[in-house]
Amino acid sequence: MSDSLVIIPTYNEKENVEKMIRKVFSLEKEFHLLIIDDGSPDGTAAIVKSLIPQFNGKLFIEERKGKLGLGTAYIHGFKWAIARKYDYIFEMDCDFSHNPDDLERLYHACTKEDGDLSVGSRYIRGANVVNWPLGRVVMSYYASVYVRIITGMRVKDTTAGFVCYQRKVLETIPLDMIRFIGYAFQIEMKFTAIKCGFKLIEVPIVFTDRTEGTSKMSKGIFKEAILGVILMKWQSLFRKYPKWNKQ
Repeated sequence: MSDSLVIIPTYNEKENVEKMIRKVFSLEKEFHLLIIDDGSPDGTAAIVKSLIPQFNGKLFIEERKGKLGLGTAYIHGFKWAIARKYDYIFEMDCDFSHNPDDLERLYHACTKEDGDLSVGSRYIRGANVVNWPLGRVVMSYYASVYVRIITGMRVKDTTAGFVCYQRKVLETIPLDMIRFIGYAFQIEMKFTAIKCGFKLIEVPIVFTDRTEGTSKMSKGIFKEAILGVILMKWQSLFRKYPKWNKQ
């Protein structure tokens, strides 16, 4: 039984999903893998299910009807992982923008460097971004700067989606109160974890834009991140955040 579960939401990832599954299971450390598929019409779920007999007890799939949003997929996965007592719970994308080899580095940051959660960061020393147009790099970087200014978080990559959580973090955060469903979900989770008193460590990664499949980024998702952050910060002034009880 592995102590670690990797959660990967999918929507139309038939070009990537089998390669990703095989790569994760080729790592020296044993990870279990949960795919959460939002009714992909391209047959992504069927590919995953065809591999389950080969990776019995390590590969799982949860199928949802319709494209319900990144945030709700992860919340679904978090609750699934908590119920099964995984100690380390990871988020990552299916398109290889996150290198599966870095899972072990995020794990190390939580097990050996005293991190309650660790983040694969694109914007600290030693990190790099590959295959992104310059305009998108600039937009993403300054979006994180904007979030830091509004929220006061001392996190360089506030929108990062490559994360390892210790189970205690997800058990403490009131998951049903997380309101964002797009990329602002990543901001809200980090903000809430810090408000709950947890220690976040950033780990430098090389982020490579997808080479197969279609990006899920949209103007609506970006708008949620920009405008929603102000509302999140305002509401936090009147909200009491739970603290993890070490006892």
